[in-house]
Amino acid sequence: MAFIHFCQSRIVIFEFLVLVFIGICFSKLNGISDSHLSLDYYKKTCPSVEGIVRKEMECACLSDPRNAALILRLHFHDCFVQGCDGSVLLDDTVTLKGEKNAPNNKNALKGFKIIDRIKNRIESECPGTVSCADILTIAARDAVLLVGGPYWDVPLGRKDSKKAGYELTDTNLPTADEGLISIISKFMSQGLSVTDMVALSGAHTIGKARCVNFRNRIYGDFKMTSTSYINPISSSYLSKLKSLCPPIEINGSSDNNETSMDNITPNLFDNSYYHVLLKGEGLINSDQELYSSFLGVQTKKIVEKYAANTIAFFEQFAESMVKMGNITNPETYVNGEVRKSCRFVNT
Repeated sequence: MAFIHFCQSRIVIFEFLVLVFIGICFSKLNGISDSHLSLDYYKKTCPSVEGIVRKEMECACLSDPRNAALILRLHFHDCFVQGCDGSVLLDDTVTLKGEKNAPNNKNALKGFKIIDRIKNRIESECPGTVSCADILTIAARDAVLLVGGPYWDVPLGRKDSKKAGYELTDTNLPTADEGLISIISKFMSQGLSVTDMVALSGAHTIGKARCVNFRNRIYGDFKMTSTSYINPISSSYLSKLKSLCPPIEINGSSDNNETSMDNITPNLFDNSYYHVLLKGEGLINSDQELYSSFLGVQTKKIVEKYAANTIAFFEQFAESMVKMGNITNPETYVNGEVRKSCRFVNT
């Protein structure tokens, strides 16, 4: 027992030193906020903006609850590349290489037509007033709320970028097979803490993953972290995943097969994602790392906290979403715009 405690202590110290080092590296970025944003930004110029977004999101989520996850993911992928500036919404053109077809985004992002519909409605009432970046941020909040999640006030006033960050998608976005320290560093580089990272990962309670992103997990350490070797239910779940995602891709037929990351309540925003991690059944490696990594002493405690307390998770998720939404692109306040179409820069 003494040896075990000694090892655990060494791990805690090592983890602490690594996080301190990462924190020093990104200290100038921590606590990013934006004085341009305010809760009443459109009070006079477009007071109906939030009502319009809510109605369109209600229609989208009623037609398919999964649309909530699609919009939430779009918001994440936007904010982690250049800040929340609507750059993820840009289509490729002769003079602009958008982010949609970057390796980490291609086949992973959907929901663009929902944002198009919202933008068209808003343009008919308040032309040239509301940025696509703000629309996506409000829509992400409403997406969470409409499938059972928490509400938070959304600061507004973002401008749309005239540029995209194709290369940044490779360096900034966390990937499915990434290690815990690397994931933490990517969040810290955005000014987000370890607590923010664990809370925001809870968004996967309504998301789906493609076979290409969970193949390594189910043919790797899934059995080691779960009870599938003794638990019939867990074993059955693993068998189902393997039938959906064969070990070797054949003619591109299975890479895009999808399944829910929360197999308990996939269409409800709740804390069951954390219960999945406690059982060792996280679908992708980067999720299960939060609980099972030997470096995850801090993240493990947070996972346990949110699994035991839905209110604590909801409160932190709302706070962390505001914090992430406040990561804006300073360049847009010098050279940004309010796009007429979210897919193209104004001409």
